[in-house]
Amino acid sequence: MNHRPDALVLDFVEWVAASPRIYSDVMDAWKTSCPRLTIWEDAIDQGLVQRCRIDGTLSIEATEAGRDLLAKTRRKPQRTPEGQDAPHAV
Repeated sequence: MNHRPDALVLDFVEWVAASPRIYSDVMDAWKTSCPRLTIWEDAIDQGLVQRCRIDGTLSIEATEAGRDLLAKTRRKPQRTPEGQDAPHAV
């Protein structure tokens, strides 16, 4: 991949990499009304996340390329004290 994802795409991939997410939760958490913010589409187009089924439920997970990118940028999923996954704060 020659294109370096922007910080919001990295945040999104990091959030998904912490734990696969149910598709509807992803859409609720990352929806935007701004056509210039294409975080979800950019991550899919760049092969950093993918759709999958977990127990029959449409979900989103980080791909190997997405996990590799996080490792290269030294970004690791963070957890809140309660054990809940949290996106990386920039």
